[in-house]
Amino acid sequence: MRTIDWVDGAVELIDQTALPAELRVLRVSEVDELVAAIRSLAVRGAPALGVAGALGVALAARQFTGDPAGLAEAVHRIETARPTAVNLARGVRRAAARLPEGPAAVLAEACTVRDEEIAASAAMAARGADLMVALCGERPRLLTHCNTGGLAAVTGGTALGVVGELHRRGALAGVIASETRPLLQGARLTAWELGQWGVDFRVAVDSAGPFLMARGEVDAVILGADRICANGDVINKIGTYAHALGARRAGLPFVVVAPESTVDADTPDGAAVEIEDRGAIEVTAFSAAVNPAFDVTPHDLVTAIVTDRRVIRLDLGERL
Repeated sequence: MRTIDWVDGAVELIDQTALPAELRVLRVSEVDELVAAIRSLAVRGAPALGVAGALGVALAARQFTGDPAGLAEAVHRIETARPTAVNLARGVRRAAARLPEGPAAVLAEACTVRDEEIAASAAMAARGADLMVALCGERPRLLTHCNTGGLAAVTGGTALGVVGELHRRGALAGVIASETRPLLQGARLTAWELGQWGVDFRVAVDSAGPFLMARGEVDAVILGADRICANGDVINKIGTYAHALGARRAGLPFVVVAPESTVDADTPDGAAVEIEDRGAIEVTAFSAAVNPAFDVTPHDLVTAIVTDRRVIRLDLGERL
């Protein structure tokens, strides 16, 4: 089942806020509904957001036919629904570039974005699995953070796609999924996907990750990215930086898996990225809180970046 797709004139997507209790599919036919789905995290994950952005422009092209001002405003709202992941804006811009050719051309471009992400997931799974065996030997024990499976893409996924490929090869000893506070994408979504695949896994609180690494229960850390800057800094779910520090202290590989569409050559480093703050309500309703949704992992803590086209060994001095 695809996480997001175009079906009979509308966008259909798995409502990730309902998992794991319910596998619910939302049918979205208007831009306002799609923007709400993006902001509420009903659809999330960098590759899936890129597809959502492109399909959203296809919706807008149909909804605002003959209304150029309304169309431009709708495209802008989709593009800015979440600021940190580069894929959303990139998907919107690709589809919007076809607007002068009409709604059919926009939809064709959006479907191309979708198909490219599906192909990228397959390529990353193969490249990443080969790299993990090279770095760790057969049957590594992996720690992952947030959700990077098919729910974060269209099918397959990024880092969790690599986990799935290792499992299919019989080359995986097990997975620790950090729970990923405050919205528990690891405990809810990654655990659900790993369970669907029959992968042996355990869930750990986020702060336990570095200690588990130090205690020898992990062979490598593998996770995704919402943006990879030109210098190799990695923007990913809050908590990623702590896992990178833990991996460096324990001498473990720290591998980032993301499609080429997540590499942002126009952003020099992590300091230049707007970090989304989702507000206090997700953390607590009783006192002031700070709730950054992402953090910046410096490139010198990253062993390798795997995309659908290449493996960049930052630990060996290779650069993007």
